[in-house]
Amino acid sequence: MSKIIDGKAVSAAVKDEVKLEINNKGIRPCLAVILVGNDPASTVYVNNKKKACEYCGIESRSYELKEDTSEEELLNLIEKLNKDNGVNGILVQLPVPPQIDADKVIEAISPLKDVDGFSKVSVGALSTGAEGFVPCTPAGIIELLKRYDVKIEGKNCVVMGRSNIVGKPMAMLLLKENGTVTVTHTKTQDIKSITRNADILIAAVGRDRMIDESYVKEGAVVIDVGIHRLDPDKNNGKKLCGDVDYDSVFDRASLITPVPGGVGPMTIAMLMKNTLKAYYLQSK
Repeated sequence: MSKIIDGKAVSAAVKDEVKLEINNKGIRPCLAVILVGNDPASTVYVNNKKKACEYCGIESRSYELKEDTSEEELLNLIEKLNKDNGVNGILVQLPVPPQIDADKVIEAISPLKDVDGFSKVSVGALSTGAEGFVPCTPAGIIELLKRYDVKIEGKNCVVMGRSNIVGKPMAMLLLKENGTVTVTHTKTQDIKSITRNADILIAAVGRDRMIDESYVKEGAVVIDVGIHRLDPDKNNGKKLCGDVDYDSVFDRASLITPVPGGVGPMTIAMLMKNTLKAYYLQSK
């Protein structure tokens, strides 16, 4: 088996499974995606989500709002979509412009349509094991580990980063799989002494190539959540990198995700899966 975890291949398999189920059951889930402003990275992500919906047989509704859209206007649109029985999932692409409170926006989405899994209801469900939506990136990481037959139960799992979007839900999902979990952050003392004991190391620190071989135990599984744009003229033509110094860590890891092509594709695949789940929950 390859040492490189191929997120593109696993993502394609997940989307194929969603597509097959939708075709076999003759259903048509619907995802509404709201983009406020014209942030280039957000525009790329939204377009990729549209393509994934089209491939899987999910109806995609796109709402592209101006940069100066008010918070009230956005909240009114969300309320309208909450009441629309033809819409199963609602996603507001983050970040939003400064005049809009992102937390208010997240909490305005109906828990039954919160396919991003960011709301307090979804987080509470995850922490207690109740039915709900799991944030797509952590869910995608668990999917990668399982499809590469990585045993989580009883393993030392270290999550570097404690964000609400990745770090915290990642830790809870690993606990759910019976991993022994440690979370490190900016106030953690002697981080390397912790990460060097990790059987599974998940880097979500937001600093490019911070994690070199000195952080990693021989034979560890290394999952890189970060993505950073590089100046190709200064980096031998390389345009993207992660939180992990891939070349430095490669020989120490038993399995490792590349950037790009590792965790990134899984986020959209799991969004498709969550949209299908939303359809079923609302059908009940």
